[in-house]
Amino acid sequence: MAKIIAVVSLEPDKIGGGAPIFIAPDEAAMQQTAFLLEKILDASAHDLKNGTIIIVNHH
Repeated sequence: MAKIIAVVSLEPDKIGGGAPIFIAPDEAAMQQTAFLLEKILDASAHDLKNGTIIIVNHH
């Protein structure tokens, strides 16, 4: 079963929950942060196409 381990978003007021949340100032920073988290956490990044990317562990 997959687990959301981090969230990267452009809109802090629309995000909540138990996973760590990273707020990015723009699209490029959001993509870069998600890419780095994906590599560091050995996980997968999934773009929700609404200004939010979730980092998911599929192990």
